[in-house]
Amino acid sequence: MTAALGQVAQLGALLARELDFSDQDFRRIATLIYRRAGIVLAGHKRQMVYARLARRVKQHGFARFADYIDFLEGSPGTDEWQEFTNALTTNLTAFFRESHHFPLLRQHLAGRRGPIRIWCCAASTGEEPYSIAMVLREALGEGADARILATDIDTGALASARRGIYPLSRLAKVEEQRIKRFFLKGRGPMEGSARVSPELAAMVKFAPLNLIDPRWPVRGPFDAIFCRNVMIYFDKPTQAGILSRFAPLLKPDGLLFAGHSENFSYISDNFRLRGQTVYGLGGQR
Repeated sequence: MTAALGQVAQLGALLARELDFSDQDFRRIATLIYRRAGIVLAGHKRQMVYARLARRVKQHGFARFADYIDFLEGSPGTDEWQEFTNALTTNLTAFFRESHHFPLLRQHLAGRRGPIRIWCCAASTGEEPYSIAMVLREALGEGADARILATDIDTGALASARRGIYPLSRLAKVEEQRIKRFFLKGRGPMEGSARVSPELAAMVKFAPLNLIDPRWPVRGPFDAIFCRNVMIYFDKPTQAGILSRFAPLLKPDGLLFAGHSENFSYISDNFRLRGQTVYGLGGQR
């Protein structure tokens, strides 16, 4: 009997946590995140939106998503806008993800004299820019003037990236030689994790940046721009606009690296395909 009452109590608590979330609420949220970050939310993302924003709604003491949305719309200067954006940003990344790009980068940089500048414009939690930094250090040596600008719209992800601490499981696909050279394994309470070395961290500057902002605090020219697996969240006009702004920021022989499911050939005349999801300036041929 006591167990049954306990189950009823748990069910009551679960139901009490349910928040009112209508189709209209979803459409309003989709409009807000599109205007703020260019992210397109299709109808099948409704449950994802609920799961990601429910904590924010509860934290402000609301029982309905509509009240949370009203709060956002009525408070244009609130810090909650950044929390809203962070919650709806996807951060799927890994060290040396899409590994075929890194030998191409190494080849592209071979024999160059500094300064070498790379822009990673969807840095997420840091695995991508730190992977780029490892390749730069290996290809150019310790004395090279090589720097990476790593930006992202998600300030929470950037905070994790700056810390540069990862569970060892995240390094499973990183060669042992690289782990020994570029990471410091934790001890005591930090056992089971590793921190990027000061040498590597010094090569990367992290900064918040929204790709649909009218002005970017970015100065080129860059030897390469990594914009991988972020354009898939934008519609075609937004993609075309961003690509047109990338072009003048690249060196004449610079490279633009895209994600495996992204194809820029039919979106912009500024770039032509140079390899597997790798583009150079010069227009289509």
